Amino acid sequence: MKIEHISVGAYRGSQRNDDHVAVFTSAEMTDIVVIDGGSSVADCDYIDECQGDVAWFVHAFTAALEKTLTSGRNQQDCVWLAIADVRAQFMHLAAGLHVPVYAWPIAAMTWLKILDHDGVTRAMLYSLGDCKTLLYTAPTTCIDLDPFVNPQEAILQDWIATLKTEGVDDPVRRRERMLPMLRARRESQNTAPAPSVLCLQPNGPFQVRTGSVTLSHDANVLVMTDGFYRLVDLYGLHTDVSLAEACIDFGLQSQLDKLRDYESTSAGTGVSAVKSADDASAVLWTAT
Repeated sequence: MKIEHISVGAYRGSQRNDDHVAVFTSAEMTDIVVIDGGSSVADCDYIDECQGDVAWFVHAFTAALEKTLTSGRNQQDCVWLAIADVRAQFMHLAAGLHVPVYAWPIAAMTWLKILDHDGVTRAMLYSLGDCKTLLYTAPTTCIDLDPFVNPQEAILQDWIATLKTEGVDDPVRRRERMLPMLRARRESQNTAPAPSVLCLQPNGPFQVRTGSVTLSHDANVLVMTDGFYRLVDLYGLHTDVSLAEACIDFGLQSQLDKLRDYESTSAGTGVSAVKSADDASAVLWTAT
């Protein structure tokens, strides 16, 4: 087994990164957590002015999750216990401050739990939000283990198309115009009765997608945030197959360089996105 991972901010040299990757290993299992913090729509940070509230949230969550990991506890229970821990920390740090609901951090996450038992390797998937998980086995067989279409994406594209007709192409101005809608959406995500993303104070069970798959001896699993997956769905520089193969053959850093090189040299970068670039994270698990 081999694991490679990478996580960087949206721009070269950026000190902020709302993504996070955590890998926990034991004799019984390997837990891979890829988490994509939702970019803040608040005017300021309330509890961590250095790294930002969102970065604090994703790191605090993975630290709390690690403490819950036992062989007898399922993933849903682990997440529920971890988010309760994080919520208590957040409320303590924010005591005395008025933190609007739209400023409460959220995140997408995919948690891949890999278990080896009697020579059989299985992966259990727990997903909230729009991270991507690809299973690649030679030759050229690539399966999306969690096909998911973010319903918010169509709404965002409608907004972007409308602003484009008005001549608003600059990503900063575009985001300013969209901010009231983005804040309303964030409040909805934080107060939903069945949250589809990781949030501080869920009002009911998370609307999680789960599944399991047996991993063959030639299996490779690529888990990534949507910022890394821009190589496929936004820029068209790869297909799922070619991205998996490039990561396997040349490493994650090479594909991150390809992503950033394209963004720095292409005038049309990010024309259909709220942000011209995004934090990017990926983990490649290889069976042998």
